Amino acid sequence: MKYSDYRYEVIFKAYKWDPQVDDNNTISKHVCLMNEETAKHLETWAEELSKETILMEEALIQNLSLAKDLGLPKKILKALKKLKDYDKNKHIRLMRFDFHPTEEGWAISEVNSDVPGGFAEASILPEIASKLFEGYEPYKNAANILLQEFKSKIKKSGRIAFIYATSYSDDRQVMEFLSDYFNENGFDTVFVAPDHIKWIDKKAYSIVYGQEGDVDGIIRFFPLEWLINLSSKVNWEGYYTSDTCSCNHPISIFAQSKRLPLIWDKLGIDIPIWKSLLPATIDPRLIGSKDEDWIFKPTLGRVGEDISIKGTMPEKELLKIFKESQRHPKDWVAQRLFKSKPLITENNEAYHLCVGVFTISTKSAGFYGRISPYPRIDARAEDIPLLVTKAVKNERL
Repeated sequence: MKYSDYRYEVIFKAYKWDPQVDDNNTISKHVCLMNEETAKHLETWAEELSKETILMEEALIQNLSLAKDLGLPKKILKALKKLKDYDKNKHIRLMRFDFHPTEEGWAISEVNSDVPGGFAEASILPEIASKLFEGYEPYKNAANILLQEFKSKIKKSGRIAFIYATSYSDDRQVMEFLSDYFNENGFDTVFVAPDHIKWIDKKAYSIVYGQEGDVDGIIRFFPLEWLINLSSKVNWEGYYTSDTCSCNHPISIFAQSKRLPLIWDKLGIDIPIWKSLLPATIDPRLIGSKDEDWIFKPTLGRVGEDISIKGTMPEKELLKIFKESQRHPKDWVAQRLFKSKPLITENNEAYHLCVGVFTISTKSAGFYGRISPYPRIDARAEDIPLLVTKAVKNERL
């Protein structure tokens, strides 16, 4: 199969309708082949990280005063008080942990806790690529595992609302993929903006014209911090008290804050895997502008935006980020820079790899690979299929 044929399949079968960011092609010409031992390590770490994250969330519900140091908007801090009746058994906890090979071994940069993306890339993309590599296959299917979790939580043929920012086509393609997959497997689905959900006795109800009615499950792809910008007439706080099975419930905002490590030691729980894999993370005011061993990250940043890694952006932009971190320290963290270890292709090209490991209700649910020619994985990074030796999957059956 030529690359052009592969790219065509990715666009039309893997819902990658817009395969460009600016002038950058985001469908990689490469594939990442992983051995059994590495896959097992990443899977185990991600599952343990997921369990530790849930422990931190439960501790914060009991001590919400600590959340004031997470740099969250005031409206969200106020809404967090509604989490007191949260029941994790009613909802589906989805996370994606981003792993990076470094000169000192594997490290994680963060958890995508609130609305992680990459479902088609962790489901269909590896299936397409696996036809070209005998002896390798996809390691789990994120969409299928999410489907099975909903089957265990809600009634057969139930209605699931896919909530997203309807003006963004790249968000729509994510929702289209999941919706088609769920439709094919017996669920009814409806696309909604967040203000198209009405709450009655803590249950979600669709007010979409022609699709009005009860909702049995929610898949939210609309960031929590965006909800507070909706009209004052919208009861967005209903998401915080929802008894409707939600993926994700707003409890996810705790770990979405990059400032969570700043209060770890106040939570009174043991989180050894987080502490061993995440680089030191501290208040940005403790770092000077000339210290190149540290980077600055926005508290609620996404897709690698505004991460100040030297060599990946102009010096002027680096200085601007530093000044912002000093003026508004709760909007930022400083994190020790790890030395990303690039992978070298047969043509002697160097690429930096990020492996996003999904977990669903603390169980691993597939790998999402991205590569970049520089040590920052951002919106311009290429999606790369990640395949694992067949022995991994066969041994687990």
